[in-house]
Amino acid sequence: MIHVENYIVKDGKKLRMGYTTGSCAAAAAKAAAFMLLTGRRKEKIRIDTPKGIALNLDVLEIRMGENSVSCAIRKDSGDDPDATRGALVFARVTRTETPGIVIDGGKGVGRVTKPGLDQPVGAAAINSVPRRMIRENLEEVCGLTDYRGGLSAVISVPDGERLAEKTFNPRLGIVGGISILGTTGIVEPMSEQALVDTIRVELRQRRENGADYILLTPGNYGADYIREGIEIDPEIAVLTSNYIGDSLDLCRELGFRGALLIGHIGKLVKIAGGMLNTHSKYGDCRMEILAAHAGACGLPAGKIAQMLDCATCDDAIRILKENSLCEQTLERISDRISFIMDHRAAGAMETGAILFSKEYGFLSETKNARSLLKQITEE
Repeated sequence: MIHVENYIVKDGKKLRMGYTTGSCAAAAAKAAAFMLLTGRRKEKIRIDTPKGIALNLDVLEIRMGENSVSCAIRKDSGDDPDATRGALVFARVTRTETPGIVIDGGKGVGRVTKPGLDQPVGAAAINSVPRRMIRENLEEVCGLTDYRGGLSAVISVPDGERLAEKTFNPRLGIVGGISILGTTGIVEPMSEQALVDTIRVELRQRRENGADYILLTPGNYGADYIREGIEIDPEIAVLTSNYIGDSLDLCRELGFRGALLIGHIGKLVKIAGGMLNTHSKYGDCRMEILAAHAGACGLPAGKIAQMLDCATCDDAIRILKENSLCEQTLERISDRISFIMDHRAAGAMETGAILFSKEYGFLSETKNARSLLKQITEE
């Protein structure tokens, strides 16, 4: 359990924080080292996280030997729906003849196979902050026990390979298990920053692999359309979820020359209204935007009123088609989307978009969309 219960309030709800796999690994390593170097069993262990929150955790599955000790910490993600919730994170700490601390991954911890991630190709997917936490906690135990020799810490997650199927690891080229993660040591429930950080990792990997142009899509609808409507592999696209503005900022920061966004009109029409986080909690202006542009193209007031009563964009498009204003209205909307995206990119890169719907397929695109798509597919 967390030493002091910590909560955040989100959307009016009190949500309990948890702790990361990185904290689990550091705590397990510290407990194992203490037992190895003192010979005394340790069933609770305290660590300080980078966020400044102290954790006092139960030590499980203890196996003590003369030259090595293994133990585990159970991951508690609080009220966050984390894929690794409840997983056991093990550390086996062994004395070594060579002074210093060596950290590696064992069963269920992934290996990096592609450049551009936090760790180099071939290394265990134990990120920089967890590695530092493990090292600092082992150094603390060495200092307390006046131990001058070396230690090897191997982190493992027996269920990690199965759990990794629920994460982005297969897309990122991390094979064989989960990553040991965490920049603060603490899990904040449903953290938007955690999702943006995941997008950053994937974009950085593409950039370091030489990509100058990038394909973005909010989610599964876009991935399906990329596969079936454009007939290219959707794996080349980076999923942005609702964080379109943040994703464009990251593309600019990482030095991409161009970004093409492909998405369902229900998401992308919001961009025409200046909404670059398209989550419904920030507003639902789809019909208002469609109706305003349709009115500018000459749709009669009565039909505009009908559009404003529509529940779906497909139904609104039906009205546009019945009044022979679909192409003209969607061209106006695409132009506005282009303006908003270009403004966010601030001249640092080229942007474009392609809009579709489940019922009607392709709807419209910005003027440079095809040239951006050509750049992406030819890289």
